[in-house]
Amino acid sequence: MDREQKLAVYENLVAGFDDFAIKGKASRYTSMNGNMFSFLAPDGTLAFRLSKDDKTAFEDEHGPYDVIQYNSTMRGYVEIRDDLIADDAALKTVFTKCVANARTLKPKPTKKSK
Repeated sequence: MDREQKLAVYENLVAGFDDFAIKGKASRYTSMNGNMFSFLAPDGTLAFRLSKDDKTAFEDEHGPYDVIQYNSTMRGYVEIRDDLIADDAALKTVFTKCVANARTLKPKPTKKSK
């Protein structure tokens, strides 16, 4: 599946939620309270941030694939492979867990202007 197809699926998935939207240009992502929780990288990697328990369960079922961006491992993220992207119900289930985890993250402080 190419990046444009993944982007269409990602946009459709995020459209089902009212409290956030996709941001970014080259690297598309979602964030809540200053915390990024999903992204579609320019290379076509789709990744979701999950809780520790959900990440472990996901890796047990789908395999452990490190998400690496800019030579750094993205802790807490799982790579969403094409077979899962093609399964709408399973993808929505995983993304719902991703959103639930994002809602538990501590808000990042905003930068105050001088």
